[in-house]
Amino acid sequence: MSFRFRRSARIGPLRFNFGKSGLSSISLGGRGASFNIPVARSGGPRTTVGLPGTGLSWSVEHNPDANQPAPAQLPAGPAEGLPNSRRFRPGQLDAFKQGCLGVLQEQLFASGSQGQLIWELNLITRLLADPSLGSRTQGLLATIETPEAMEAYLLRAQSQDDAKRRAHRCVEAAQEAARLVNARGWLKA
Repeated sequence: MSFRFRRSARIGPLRFNFGKSGLSSISLGGRGASFNIPVARSGGPRTTVGLPGTGLSWSVEHNPDANQPAPAQLPAGPAEGLPNSRRFRPGQLDAFKQGCLGVLQEQLFASGSQGQLIWELNLITRLLADPSLGSRTQGLLATIETPEAMEAYLLRAQSQDDAKRRAHRCVEAAQEAARLVNARGWLKA
């Protein structure tokens, strides 16, 4: 069994990652989204986006040789056209979407949580009736207005990446709803 050495230092928004041989990469960002530039490691820059606390993340390596012609590839078959590196078999995408939905319901709207109370009191519907909210905020809140609306929104995802984007938008909507409800003092006893 081999051991790995990893050390990092943060200076402003940049994180310098060190390995045994010195500086290995420089990162920008934090929880939820980061951009990593290699210095002494193989590969190209990498962008990572995730949903903090859920274990869901998505990573893309930007190929530094993008201008060179791609090598000949075997046909992908029935999974051709999927934007993901992981190709789902029939039914796996539905299972993935259901899993995302379960995590969202458990994390954002669990029994006894502020999210559940917001749903029970129809506070999102009340927020949507407020003409002072911008159309972007109203569109965001509409995705989680009711449990059924959130489920329908997430289950319309066409790919793994689309499901992740929709799940992230639901998290963003729940945070915005909680912020607006608390700012208006609607949940104070």
